[in-house]
Amino acid sequence: MTWNKQKSDLFKKIAVAASISTAVILFIIKMLAALMTGSIAVLSSLVDSLADIAASVISFVAVKFSLKPASCRYRYGYFKAEALSALMQAALIAGSGLFVLYNGVDRLFNPMPLQQLGVGIGVMALSLGLSVALIAFQQFVVKHTASVAIKADSAHYITDILTNLATLLSLLIVRYFKWQIVDIITAFAIAAYLLFYAYKIAAEAVKYLMDQELDEHIRAEVIDLIQKTSGIKGFHDLRTRDLGGIYYFELHLEMDGDLTLTQAHRLSDTVEAKIKTLYPDAQILIHQDPFGIKENRLDDALQNCQGLK
Repeated sequence: MTWNKQKSDLFKKIAVAASISTAVILFIIKMLAALMTGSIAVLSSLVDSLADIAASVISFVAVKFSLKPASCRYRYGYFKAEALSALMQAALIAGSGLFVLYNGVDRLFNPMPLQQLGVGIGVMALSLGLSVALIAFQQFVVKHTASVAIKADSAHYITDILTNLATLLSLLIVRYFKWQIVDIITAFAIAAYLLFYAYKIAAEAVKYLMDQELDEHIRAEVIDLIQKTSGIKGFHDLRTRDLGGIYYFELHLEMDGDLTLTQAHRLSDTVEAKIKTLYPDAQILIHQDPFGIKENRLDDALQNCQGLK
């Protein structure tokens, strides 16, 4: 069950504003730490935060744009702007990963001693705490709004927790054990992680843009409601998709062919009302068919499907 649209929109805006503010703070303090310590691991975390700022700004614009009402040209609305922003964020994360990888290789062949490790350790500990607090709030918002953009943005800060923790540990090891190579190894690990997350975010955004079916349990709920509705003799060609936290359902209902148009319309309204008890903001398109009619059906074409893939 999701929040109503007004509350969801408000918390989406708060989440992206908090994300941008946190990203700017992290960037500033990490930049100072990178300059003072000369650590490639801190630099990699700094680059990640810079990408977060750009990604958060993209999320802010995408969320604001996606909340626009439907227009004559875009009658389904602008919800997929969030998925497009997720693809852009994936590109930024991948670019950050490649930059860190390049600098790690350069430092491997041109080693440099680290300075003022105490400052770096303090900054990374603070960064870790801020990232944890932001993620907790973002996950709360995603749970209730199903926002693709905020979910993608949150993924950046999940990587931040790991990168900040890894960087903090590497600085502690260098400080107390003098193992300078750990700083470079940490940078390589962060680069690999950034590239992996870029792939994950892009893959999810592509599924969303390609109108992948909603989860099996959602379809099962709708099917159960239809089958329990008196007067409905069957259904077929149920198609679903996510319009950005708002679910879209399209189906054909099979009814007694002797019903009047008004009676058939009332039955359709009954099914629609039942679906909206579960998903109040859902958009639903129902086509009425006389029971037993022979026609080309999507279900027949997809009869070899075994669950959702």
